Amino acid sequence: MDTEELFGTATPLVGMVHLPALPGAPDDGGSRADIRERAVADARALERGGADALIVENYGDTPFYTDEVPAHVVADVTAATQSVTRAVDLPVGVNVLRNDATAALSVAAATGSRFVRVNVHTGARVTDQGVIEGAAAETMRLRERIDADAAVLADVAVKHSAPLGEQSLAQQVADTVERGHADGLVVSGPGTGEATDESTLAAVVEARDAVDPSVPVFVGSGVTAETAPDLLALADGAVVGTALKTDGVTTNPVDEHRVERVAAAFG
Repeated sequence: MDTEELFGTATPLVGMVHLPALPGAPDDGGSRADIRERAVADARALERGGADALIVENYGDTPFYTDEVPAHVVADVTAATQSVTRAVDLPVGVNVLRNDATAALSVAAATGSRFVRVNVHTGARVTDQGVIEGAAAETMRLRERIDADAAVLADVAVKHSAPLGEQSLAQQVADTVERGHADGLVVSGPGTGEATDESTLAAVVEARDAVDPSVPVFVGSGVTAETAPDLLALADGAVVGTALKTDGVTTNPVDEHRVERVAAAFG
């Protein structure tokens, strides 16, 4: 995967458009029109602030479905993503929580989005949704079947989860790249907005180098203007959400000035 070709830069800053709770979720975030308006506003703030790309994610839909969301969720994420792709010129990605790669790829294909994020692509993890199993075989075949021109970014050492059974981090990386055919890797801290451990990041990069150095590694959580330089000395880019929000609160709107500060740290 060529990050320059996809994102226009070797070290992309990928911002988050966290959708409020969609209709039908316990914390229903308001009318569909309001949700799409908020998504577009956040996307435009990311673009003005200097982000290189963004991911649309149904962050507000707790408690999350495990690996298959209902059709109405797919429809609402598609509508919000389409509104975003029409509003900005940035590459757009999709993540359908908790682990519906089929929905994410389907939304990407329908909206022309350029990449998807899959939290558990290979192996199995214990989460607050129970045990989630990767479905790389179905995901990568579906991409070909529906002609979705979307890169697959897959998490390793997945946040909000623990491994099921014993497997080294190096083996997780190797399986995700070699056997799962992931186009990029994401490594995060233990939870949303929490710092990514530099030693873990370094271990993932080392394991990636041993398998396929062309596969980019992204930091998936906890990046700030202060920590970005050190993390980017190891990683190829970062997915940033919380640090770009008003007052650093994940559920708040994107703050254009905070985006500018983090973007400046990316050089």
